[in-house]
Amino acid sequence: MATPTASGAVVTSTVATASTSDFYNYNPTKTGASIVAILFVVVSLTHLIKVFRHRAWFFFPMIVGGVLECIGYVARVKSAQETPDWTEGPYIVQALTILVAPALVAATIYMILGRIILATDGETFSLVRKKWLTKIFVCGDVLSFFVLAGGSALLASKKESLLKLGQNLILVGLFIQIVFFGLFIVVSYLFHTRIHRNPTPISLSPNLNWQQALYVLYAASLLVMVRSVVRVIEYIQGTDGYILSHEVFLYVFDAALMFIAIAIFVLWHPSPMLGLDKRGKKGDSEWYPLGGTARP
Repeated sequence: MATPTASGAVVTSTVATASTSDFYNYNPTKTGASIVAILFVVVSLTHLIKVFRHRAWFFFPMIVGGVLECIGYVARVKSAQETPDWTEGPYIVQALTILVAPALVAATIYMILGRIILATDGETFSLVRKKWLTKIFVCGDVLSFFVLAGGSALLASKKESLLKLGQNLILVGLFIQIVFFGLFIVVSYLFHTRIHRNPTPISLSPNLNWQQALYVLYAASLLVMVRSVVRVIEYIQGTDGYILSHEVFLYVFDAALMFIAIAIFVLWHPSPMLGLDKRGKKGDSEWYPLGGTARP
């Protein structure tokens, strides 16, 4: 509130309630957040249709990730409407959902590799056995998810120590994500090179487009990796850093990259490439690659 001094000058006092203005270092754009929210709704609904069409139940984590992205940007729309008196609720929701959504997208990417390995009957070429492949990477994903969620919940804290703890937890969560994703890319590449040198009989089938599925996987993985690296740099710079102070980075290096990573599987869905939608798949235990010794 403004109070006059003895000399008649007006001085603006800083009260505790004004700290809500510290949530953002800029005024969030309502239009940009609205457009991105709509895009994530469209791509998530499209994937939901494809899940039932191709019986690709393993795509549900990616759909949930898209929904969380949508929720995050809807929360940013709310924040934009509140400018400059932002409230804690929408800020926490957008921080939490936008940070953790990529972990769910990554979970589906991990499962796609497992299905490529099964479809090509190429488990012997994988650095990690199929039995452990999804478990290892999804466990790492879940760990990063909860660490990021815990850190995001502390971002709106008015205590400097808790705010710093939240930022450090987010950094740890992002580093966990990068390490596991980096290892995943190595496993994918080694499998690719090994089976390319010594192809299995089924991998030579003209009806099995496993290499195309892998290239789509690489593209999506690269997008998620770049997003995570930029996020790490953002939180290393801190709340007053250049990236966190300019909203454009959120849309270019997070929203756009994650949207493309999800949308790319709409254009090139792995189920038709691998023939998964023709095998009556109900679960890994009942699924066998074409040319296998058993059928569901």
